[in-house]
Amino acid sequence: MSKFSVVDGALNHFTNSPTPFHNCANLVTMLGESFEKLSEDEKWEGKIKPNGKYYYTRNTSTLVAFCVGGAYDASNPGGFKVIGGHTDSPNLRIKPCSKNGTSAGKITQLNVECYGGGLWHTWFDRDLGIAGRVIVSTPDGKFTQHLVNLKKPVCRVPSLCIHLQSGDERASFKVNKENHLQPIFAQVVKDTLEAPASKKAKTDEAAGEKNAWREGHDSTLLKLIAEELSIEVAQIADFELALYDTQPAALGGANEEFLYAARLDNQATCYTSIQSLAQYAANKEMLEKDADIAMVCLFDHEEVGSASQCGAGSPIMGEAVRRVSSALNNGGGNEDFFQTTCRRSFVFSVDMAHAIHPNYASKHEKNHSPDLNAGVVIKTNSNQRYTTNAFTGFVIREIGRRKNVPIQEFVVRNDCPCGSTIGPIISEKTGIRCVDAGMPQLSMHSCREMMGTHDLQLCIDLFNGFFELFRNIDESCYLCS
Repeated sequence: MSKFSVVDGALNHFTNSPTPFHNCANLVTMLGESFEKLSEDEKWEGKIKPNGKYYYTRNTSTLVAFCVGGAYDASNPGGFKVIGGHTDSPNLRIKPCSKNGTSAGKITQLNVECYGGGLWHTWFDRDLGIAGRVIVSTPDGKFTQHLVNLKKPVCRVPSLCIHLQSGDERASFKVNKENHLQPIFAQVVKDTLEAPASKKAKTDEAAGEKNAWREGHDSTLLKLIAEELSIEVAQIADFELALYDTQPAALGGANEEFLYAARLDNQATCYTSIQSLAQYAANKEMLEKDADIAMVCLFDHEEVGSASQCGAGSPIMGEAVRRVSSALNNGGGNEDFFQTTCRRSFVFSVDMAHAIHPNYASKHEKNHSPDLNAGVVIKTNSNQRYTTNAFTGFVIREIGRRKNVPIQEFVVRNDCPCGSTIGPIISEKTGIRCVDAGMPQLSMHSCREMMGTHDLQLCIDLFNGFFELFRNIDESCYLCS
């Protein structure tokens, strides 16, 4: 990196990426001007060439970025060296009708929905901002999208004080997600809040501007969004908004060996993968002799199953391989060409991994207990919750050996459930070989998580080794298919 160290850049990225939309926008900026933007609704034939660098987004929350090796030959097609991850994290999202009325104490609350499997008790007593994307109408009758970030702590989910809890409630804190997670947004003060909002509503109605969608939202929320975007409330046509912890990412530990931030799962992978791709693309000598395509695919909606238009369960991965390889073949290439390309490809699926917790060490299988600051973790599950097998795991271990990057192992205990990620989904949809791995962390799915600072650079080093060495390792393996 030119201006920031890897860690400083990560802190900046995590702090300024409160939603998948902001995450993708900041990652595109990180790629730099040398990467050309593609549009999915246009033909790519004639636009993609060897030594070229490109990216495109879907829904502005999924990002695909890649560079084409200078030695790519369509008559003997290379493969795709893909690092995969996801852009989303568990959070509280504002419902289509955010207006929750006035509660006890003249308190105004917002209606929110739980997104993903969050540790919801960690969202209590946090200073929460609001961010997302807003659809804005323009005077000429068109609509544009804008990112919004209300950085000040406009919301809070307060705990119930211990004095009002029964003995049973104190012993076991249980969260009713519908009743207990609705955030406090404002206190209704008639002269300053109700009167102006009421007056504006009457003005809009008199002008024929009555809008059922806007009527479902708190007028103060709409006013704050309009002020932040320097537009009129009547221009707000729709939005997708989420709450987030406003506390910035920070270094911690006696020697600053830890990093504390929201959304490390999986923004840490997003950050390191794009850093690595940008570095690889900038190495002209290495890119010139590469016969493959180096790619990063970062999908939305992993935390809710990936079954969406922009999730890993969509055709995005297969379409990327098919469209890019076809464009490099002057629009040609039959099914045999596509399948050959898939067989020569590899997906390095990287989600975060579970570091051993010193207070709950018994939750880990004793021989598979990753440490913070000790390198990327290969995740294995015989029941195919992870895609790692003998070959795909070997590839990453061999890259680590050649680049002197430590590798750790994780297998869940037999008496514990096992999570999953995008690897099995991509393998099922495309048949491309895949391995699942991730940087170790603690407090996964908490409002605020923790990882080792050194693991960021170790991960980038391993990604760089993947782009550089995969083809050589793959061609040196004579295995039955």
